[in-house]
Order: sequence, then structure tokens, then C-alpha cells
Amino acid sequence: MKCPVCGDECIREAGEIIDMIPAVFARCKDCRVKLLDKRLPPPREGYQEVCACGKRFLDDVFWHLYSLFRREGIFTGKESLRDVGSPLLHPGYPIASPPFLPGRSLVLLSPYPDKAVARMIIDEIPEIRGVVKSGKFVPGITDTSLRKNPRTYELLAGCDVRANVFPTKAGPVVIFQQHSLIHVEFPRAHNPKICSVEDRITKLKPEWFVDACCGAGTLGLTGARWGIPHVLLNDTWYAAAFWSACNTWVNRKFFRIDDVTIHADYADMSKHPVGRKPVLIAETEGAQHIQIFQADLQSLHQVLPKEPVLAVIDLFDKSDRAALGRIIRDWTRHVNGEAFIP
Repeated sequence: MKCPVCGDECIREAGEIIDMIPAVFARCKDCRVKLLDKRLPPPREGYQEVCACGKRFLDDVFWHLYSLFRREGIFTGKESLRDVGSPLLHPGYPIASPPFLPGRSLVLLSPYPDKAVARMIIDEIPEIRGVVKSGKFVPGITDTSLRKNPRTYELLAGCDVRANVFPTKAGPVVIFQQHSLIHVEFPRAHNPKICSVEDRITKLKPEWFVDACCGAGTLGLTGARWGIPHVLLNDTWYAAAFWSACNTWVNRKFFRIDDVTIHADYADMSKHPVGRKPVLIAETEGAQHIQIFQADLQSLHQVLPKEPVLAVIDLFDKSDRAALGRIIRDWTRHVNGEAFIP
């Protein structure tokens, strides 16, 4: 599948991504390790260049970035190494030791670069696939009332599309997303949200499963991985709905489906970023029926069946317990079945 961000072959089938693990970040016998204290500035010089195997230790990559920041006047040399930014590995999965990075395997989130510096990073540091200017906020929709305008980070250079591999009891699920538009969720060996969903699925054995605030699709596609006959994923944010559709295609060989049809175009969706009434973004054909919608949570009942539905409502902000209670009560007034917050 062509990447809607850069046009390259970034989006690959789940099996190809899974087959990369665990060798993708493994070292060769000649790879060198020098652990750095991330709380301190690194030495002015001395980072390792890329090994003959094509990989380099993560600390050396960040040391190289730090040196570039200092050269371009962004850093004075007093900042800590961790101040450079946040590394997002491609693909992301639970790892037990620091990684050795092959080419174009890291998206950098940082508040410091401008477009000129970001272009230098892409040109000079082979491990970086994309540079995103981050901020002290979460990209996408975080307000369930939809009164606040969504905010996004800015892709400065390269491509910020990458994959995470989430373990489930039914097998791994591969989730691609564009990180300037959707909040980061890191894979862990034990994911409480996934466990919560799987516990409900095994207990209730539903015919219908709904991921009502699906993000890039992790929980909804976990339900599909369990073979539930009817699965519906929904998000009001255009990027979340689109990447859920893409991820249905990415993981399609794990489902009892014949084909995935994506009805929407990413660029066109960006012109109407917040969905209100349900719009069908993608659907599958085959023994298992999976649909992806863009809609406000409160209007999704318009496309749901009268029969019982198991619905997970994974709201970003769970701090207001009274608001969560109101949302669940409103949902159950319109939709038959059980709804829960993981």
C-alpha cells in the first residue's frame, strides 16, 4: 500500500513486519556499545559511525543528533542528551535491551528543530526516517465534548509513519499511524487495555464488537483477531479513522475476510477532520464483517444493530469520572448490550 504521507512503500503487511522481529534491532559481532548517561550532555566528539552491518547503537544516534543541534546553535552544550527528543522505533515492539538501529528506523519527536535543521537531520543521519516538531500537548482529539479544536504536531521532514506490534492472546496486531496527528501508544509485553478487552470477549463471546473511540485501531482489531463475526471501529478524528482502515488492510490475513475496501481518501478527510454523523470509511467482504466509521461517539448508535453489542469506549481523558459515567449511560440508552471503559 502506498503511504499517503510520502508516497513510498511504508505500509507493509503485518506478516512482513512481524518477520522483522527480533533481528531488526540486533547487533552484529562488530557493533560497538557505549552507554551514555542521558541526564548529562555527551562529549563533544566521539560518537560511532554506522557499522559495516548497517546499524548503529541508539545512544550514538542521539549523540550524533546532539552534535548537530550544537553545531546549528540549537544547543549550547549544557543540555542533557535526553533533551534531544523522543525516539520512536520502527517497528516498535517490547524489547529487552537497547537497540541497534538500521537505516530509516526512527522517528524523532522534538520541540527544537525547524524545517532547515530537520532536512539536515534526514540528510546526515541515516537512521532517522522522520522529524516531527512536538509540543507540550497530545495531538488529535482529547476533549470528548468536541468543543476544543484538535491540535497536531508538525512533520518537518521525512515521513512520520511507523508501525507498532501489539501482542494479544490471539496473536500479534500490527498498527501503523502518522505520529504528528495521533497520540503515541507504546507496545508493552502486558497491555492492561488489551487484557481488559480480551477478558470481556472470552467471557461474553459477542457476535458484535465495537471500538467506539478506536484511535489507530488496536483494540478493535484485537477483537477482529479473536474472530468476532461483526466488528465496528469508529473515531471522530479523521486520522484515527483512516489509519484504522489501513490497519484493517495491514492485518487482513489474520481475519476471515476476502477483501478490504477503503472508501475514503486521506487528503479529502483532512478537509473535514472532525466527524459528526457516521461516514463509512472502509469495510470488508467475507465471513467476518469489519467496518470503520468516522463519527461522533454520540451518533454512532445510528449504524449499530438492535441485537446486543459489546462496546469498548477508550476515551483519552479518563480523569473526570462523572463525565465518563454520563457517556456510558448515554450509550446504553441507545445501544443494546454492554459498554465498558478499559
